[in-house]
Amino acid sequence: MPEAGERTVRRAPGPRVSTAVAVLGATGGVGQHVCSAFRASGDHVLGIARRTSAAGSALRLDLAEAAPAQLAAALTAHRTEIVVNATGGWVLSAEAMHLAHVQIVERLVAASTLMPDPPRIVHIGTIHEYGPVPAGTLIDESRTPEPQTGYARTKLAGSQALLNATAAGTARGVVLRAVNVCGPGTTSASFLGAVLDRIRDVRPGDRVPMTIADARRDYLDVRDLTDAVVRAARAPESTVGQVINVGRGEAVAMRQLVDWLLAAAGLPPDTIDEQGAAVQSKGGDWTRADIRRAAQLLGWQPRTALDASLRDMWHDAARRYSEA
Repeated sequence: MPEAGERTVRRAPGPRVSTAVAVLGATGGVGQHVCSAFRASGDHVLGIARRTSAAGSALRLDLAEAAPAQLAAALTAHRTEIVVNATGGWVLSAEAMHLAHVQIVERLVAASTLMPDPPRIVHIGTIHEYGPVPAGTLIDESRTPEPQTGYARTKLAGSQALLNATAAGTARGVVLRAVNVCGPGTTSASFLGAVLDRIRDVRPGDRVPMTIADARRDYLDVRDLTDAVVRAARAPESTVGQVINVGRGEAVAMRQLVDWLLAAAGLPPDTIDEQGAAVQSKGGDWTRADIRRAAQLLGWQPRTALDASLRDMWHDAARRYSEA
């Protein structure tokens, strides 16, 4: 305690120390946002991707072919403290899914064991790892995963490879099970990305035949997902080994999402002429994530309304089309 008459001087905290971060899948729809978020915070970011962007800001390295020692050398040279695995995607063949979702994770884990200071690994998994659930279910992390599709099974195998290595003490991983994402840069391989491509040249009065699943799913803006990734990278060591769901905690009708995208494009809802047909899905017809653990462990919550996300998605695509 200070003596009488003395003042207690409170010093402002110093600036946050920059972190060396590597992002795998740096040129993908999620990876680009993750790179930008860490750079905006003053961190030193090494982007790694199979294909470099037009700006050429990523290290070109095919993670499906690179040996663990090669990846370890690149990460060590960067003095990497955090690795974000944003690889994978909507690949179709069983071989491609195993390579993208399982082998790359296994090679990353193996690479981390070769490094003098193993990094924390933030792995972006998917809510579909839990498998189909009854409508109305709030999906929490205690649920035993029972995936039914090749996509979901391989994504789970990749997540489990990291979790097993972390439990064995040979890795330091956190798994974020993310819901479907939307927003700027959404890939055309996704449902909403495909819808955007279908309507981008539509004129008022035109009709577009389209099959839309009679489903309700949890969707999240990609920038909110990115915020969760950054928070997981900086969270206390007690979060290592955790599985954390990331979503909005809402189940939204697919038709409503399409209508919001149409509104962003200045088109009426009847632009879409719904067709009856079977719809193939990577997961179940209902997803709604319990996101309380993300709030507790990461201090995270979604901030972007879905109609605003889809509006930004449309304007971003329109800008890119005009520049092409």
